[in-house]
Amino acid sequence: MNEGFALSDDFIVPDYQGRCITNLVPSIYLSLGKGLNLPSSNSFMKVEEVIRREALEGRSPTSILPKGVEGVDSVVLLVLDGLGFRQLQQRLDRLPNLSAMTHEMIHSVAPTTTASALTSITTGLAPSRHGLVGYRMRIGSAAILNTLKWATDRDCSVKIPEPKVLQPHEPFFGLRPMVVTKAIYHNTGFTKAHLRNVRTKYWRTLSGIVSTVRDLQREKERFIYLYYEGLDTTAHEYGLGEHYDLELEFIDYLVGHLQAALSRNSTLLVTADHGQVEVLDPPVHLHSDILSKVLYQSGEGRFRWLHLKVGMTDEVSNLCEKYYGDQCKVLTREELLDAQILGPAMQPEVALRLGDVALVATQKVAFYDPCDTGPFELVCRHGALTADEIEVPLLSYLS
Repeated sequence: MNEGFALSDDFIVPDYQGRCITNLVPSIYLSLGKGLNLPSSNSFMKVEEVIRREALEGRSPTSILPKGVEGVDSVVLLVLDGLGFRQLQQRLDRLPNLSAMTHEMIHSVAPTTTASALTSITTGLAPSRHGLVGYRMRIGSAAILNTLKWATDRDCSVKIPEPKVLQPHEPFFGLRPMVVTKAIYHNTGFTKAHLRNVRTKYWRTLSGIVSTVRDLQREKERFIYLYYEGLDTTAHEYGLGEHYDLELEFIDYLVGHLQAALSRNSTLLVTADHGQVEVLDPPVHLHSDILSKVLYQSGEGRFRWLHLKVGMTDEVSNLCEKYYGDQCKVLTREELLDAQILGPAMQPEVALRLGDVALVATQKVAFYDPCDTGPFELVCRHGALTADEIEVPLLSYLS
């Protein structure tokens, strides 16, 4: 971590070298290791080579798995979109199955947004390396790609690159685990970017998750990856109140059934891509002094990138500090790269996807972009680097 950024609850630089979601899948594969029925005899060696290469760039190859998980026959990894560690800890008294699991905390990545974080989980790489550096990022000279929709929201004449071009790294090191995810995500651009070349089972109802896992366990699958997005959807629309609590209770029920579906000497791991912050005030509209120098924006409301007219970086950075320095951390692209906030070793072509000045919220605010709107006003948001957003759970249950 860059020494200029002290650890605080409102701005935490991810621990890419240690306990971070980037190191979870590598840890699982190294744990399952030589007993895996992998596509080729060299597959385990391939994982070891990847881990060693990452270590040379400052990442620890040490396993981050909870004690007791090493040596199990199979691993089921459930990724719950939008479940922050702190939000979970505040509600454990109503969640008997989740509360009974072993609890640890790890970091998400920067920005704390689904496209970046899920890709970091499946590739084992920081956003600086896999290249999906935000929910909305620049491609070409001026087009903005919505990475979840895999569509542009401006300059639609630009040809959208293929997912494997923007994200060239093979998910799961090319080892093709079984992935269980929602049927509506079949064949989307983002799925091709972060889940391509895997073996897939799609679910349409929550019970389908359980029955599919039970069947796969009977078939001796060693590593099963599950994804469920309902909590994030609920938090965005309704906040962290009764709707959120009820959704978590349904998830707890799901987790109980998954625990029961495990075969002997298997483990269920539960983690998340990011947490949530309730933003009850309307988004902040940037001052006209700033907007007059802005060509367009990207990112998300709590990690907003400003793309500027030539030569305006220092002036806009100073203006943002003047008007909004008490609500966010203002960083130029160069400052962000120097501090490796999105991770190490960002290639020049990936850096071009960033803006010139970033506004990273430190308070419960979001910054408005007229091109970044949806069917309803978001109550919960994420993207920034507060503890509520970047701290995610790593839970384990051994059968």
